[in-house]
Amino acid sequence: MPPIALTENQMLSVLAASNPLPPDLRNSFLIDVAHELAALGTIGDGACHRVIAAVQKKYFRAPLETEEHARRGVSKYA
Repeated sequence: MPPIALTENQMLSVLAASNPLPPDLRNSFLIDVAHELAALGTIGDGACHRVIAAVQKKYFRAPLETEEHARRGVSKYA
């Protein structure tokens, strides 16, 4: 796959969108985003955001009540 020309802000947006994903799915997410962006040709900020949002929905998994922060009885923000 040829390199994709992204601005610094676009690249930071892609990487930030991968943070809430489970670590084992991040690489697949980044590959899918790269394929979608490469298919666009010209990549603007809005198009980049739409691709990120669409692909992230496929990979995002909401935390379960049984996960660590819920078992302590404390908000993850506490």
